[in-house]
Amino acid sequence: MSNEFLDRHIGPNQAEIDAMLSAIGCDSVEQVVARTVPESILFGNRMEVEEGLTERDSLALAKKLAGQNQLFSNFIGQGYYGTLMPTVIQRNILENPGWYTAYTPYQAEISQGRLEMLLTFQQMIMDLTGMD
Repeated sequence: MSNEFLDRHIGPNQAEIDAMLSAIGCDSVEQVVARTVPESILFGNRMEVEEGLTERDSLALAKKLAGQNQLFSNFIGQGYYGTLMPTVIQRNILENPGWYTAYTPYQAEISQGRLEMLLTFQQMIMDLTGMD
């Protein structure tokens, strides 16, 4: 198994650490901490940390923990019903910020047209759903 996960998530290797230390004139990371963190807030003891997990073990643990979740009754808004969203609507309306953002381009004529389109669309949705 590759250590690719570690390389992506754990930080610099020893050569990179040595280069950084020499650039700031320190001999060790501990010396950097001692020079940087005030002694009054420095935690002097070594932390007790468990052994790390592989990527596969991390995912398995996350799935195990997620499996402990419980599903309860949902009291989301009165009259809400789960529906299927046609992908053409999702892509062109729901995922298009032009339908729901107040941002408008700088040309006044385009801005006015877009604002009028937004108002018309919002009014149509209000009429269809009966919501204000």
